[in-house]
Amino acid sequence: MATGLAGAAGPALARGAETAPAPAATAGKLPREVTIATVCQEGLVADSPRRMIGALLRRCEEAATQRPDLVVLPEACPFANLSGDHVRAAEIAGPALTPLSEPVAAFAAEHECYVVLPTFTRHGSKLHNTAVLFDRSGAVAGEYHKIRLTPNEIAGGRSPGPPTPPVFDCDFGKLGVQICFDIEWLDGWRALRDGGAEVVVWPSAFAGGQLVNTMAYLHRYVMVSSTRKDTSKICDVDGSELAATSRWNRWACATVNLEKAFLHTWPFVRRFDEVLAKYGPAVRITNHAEEEWSILESRSAEVRIADVLREFELEPIDDYLAGAERLQNLPTAG
Repeated sequence: MATGLAGAAGPALARGAETAPAPAATAGKLPREVTIATVCQEGLVADSPRRMIGALLRRCEEAATQRPDLVVLPEACPFANLSGDHVRAAEIAGPALTPLSEPVAAFAAEHECYVVLPTFTRHGSKLHNTAVLFDRSGAVAGEYHKIRLTPNEIAGGRSPGPPTPPVFDCDFGKLGVQICFDIEWLDGWRALRDGGAEVVVWPSAFAGGQLVNTMAYLHRYVMVSSTRKDTSKICDVDGSELAATSRWNRWACATVNLEKAFLHTWPFVRRFDEVLAKYGPAVRITNHAEEEWSILESRSAEVRIADVLREFELEPIDDYLAGAERLQNLPTAG
């Protein structure tokens, strides 16, 4: 779908590039490259939530060979695909860190990665469908409570989270979460974009198909799905698929570079030759001709995209569209 002035399409959008500190690059990686792993739960069966966690972590251990910065698990995964008598989530749900979630926290600490564990939590009288974020030390870095509950969830006593989803500050960038049925409404996804999310994870009971790609290109952030069945995948900001699970591989991994800006090609294409003439292979520009999207990416630890944007008077697409909307809303004569 894309043609590049200088190479192939890359995966992310440099929101917050002005202020976000670039973490020290590990060997062979640029400062804002992030390696993401996602897991599919298909094929796993266990007789208890604790044993399901163990089975999922064995799958995560396989993905850990790729040294991920972030690992994502499916919706309410400890309580899915259980054999025998099902455990009632309401009976064992507690805070984010419990004996059930402690092995996941230990995995995060051992592999020095963030992990998103979707499970059920209880806060006071409220039972939530929650995605718990563990940081690289295994500490709880935050929780997202599913906003758009299904009728069955409501009948089962679950409570929705606050209407505006949080955006979590991770050392690699800004992370947002939506869960399963949330994908049927756009408000949460827009709020994450407006909050500066660069990577959004979507734990789900179903795969979503092209909806996952659509959310990526509509909002210009990296999308990561993790599902109980079919396909879990990682999508670029342009909606292209970077990695996916299949019947042959139940986890997938991709490295994305967040030092990027997503541009409306016209009128900024008029400056692209100047950018390439000055920076050469230190930058990459990828054009999607029919959509008139362009992605400007740094390929050097010394080049910050925010500096290139200022130097050549280039505007990220959200700023450009906001400026157009302000002009559209000006009063007209007559």
